[in-house]
Amino acid sequence: MSTDWQSVALLARSDTAEALSDALLELGALSVSIEDADAGTERECAQYGEPGEKLQAVWPTSRVIALFAAGAELAPAVAAAAEAAGLQQPPAYTTEVVEEQDWVRRTQSQFDPIPITEKLWIVPSWHHAPDPQAVNIVLDPGLAFGTGSHPTTRLCLEWLSAQVKGGERVLDYGCGSGILAIVAAKLGAARVLATDIDPLALQAAAANAAQNAAPIALADAASPLPDSAAGFDLVVANILANPLCVLAPILLGAVRPGGRLALSGVLQTQVDQVCTAYAAGCRLEVRAARDGWVLLEGLRLPC
Repeated sequence: MSTDWQSVALLARSDTAEALSDALLELGALSVSIEDADAGTERECAQYGEPGEKLQAVWPTSRVIALFAAGAELAPAVAAAAEAAGLQQPPAYTTEVVEEQDWVRRTQSQFDPIPITEKLWIVPSWHHAPDPQAVNIVLDPGLAFGTGSHPTTRLCLEWLSAQVKGGERVLDYGCGSGILAIVAAKLGAARVLATDIDPLALQAAAANAAQNAAPIALADAASPLPDSAAGFDLVVANILANPLCVLAPILLGAVRPGGRLALSGVLQTQVDQVCTAYAAGCRLEVRAARDGWVLLEGLRLPC
């Protein structure tokens, strides 16, 4: 008995992509994804979600890809989905047989060890460390953001590698997978506190810290920081521009006068907005940039 599947891919306008997706699921699709039909071309349309900002409806032209069981009738499903989405006729589509694969092995093959600096690597658990003498952080892709591959994470990791000399108190605000906090601890920070509003992120951070024997403390960022969470030598937050602006009083209050604050998750076009939000307590400057993202850094001014 075959365990293959079949997929159908069709083009859709931005105002019909979601309706087609929902209809295909109702008609028996096992999964449906929506992609930018112009991805990889000069017309590719990147989207970045910010809290409080409304995204456009998907992309101007989207590719809707639905996965069906091997024996499903695709033509009637596409026709019925088009009718449900209010289209006068079914869109053109292509089909493809999706063969059974070892999906775990295939997924793992996409993640290799990541060199951050000459002496700092992020290594998935199924790989051997390329340099056993380096600081090797064992970290697998999971539910929480932060595996070292995203430009903003790399910017923060490079910053920590340059700043942590040993004995510092470090706050990782919005820790995701805990990667920044774990690296700070492994580099020799004396005390590391990691916070996040997502319970799954805190669970992932705790598990990753245990796997790396990294002594970090965890706290729910939805609650006020503990009284002991003031006077950090280094505060790093890799979030997004809008929440960083809202969090300015909290983050400024956590770093000691003369301590360093590093913020990432900020696009080049958002630098002035974030710098203005922190101007009363810290003169932020662009310290590094990668792929349109920046890391802002500054010294905490005397209170």
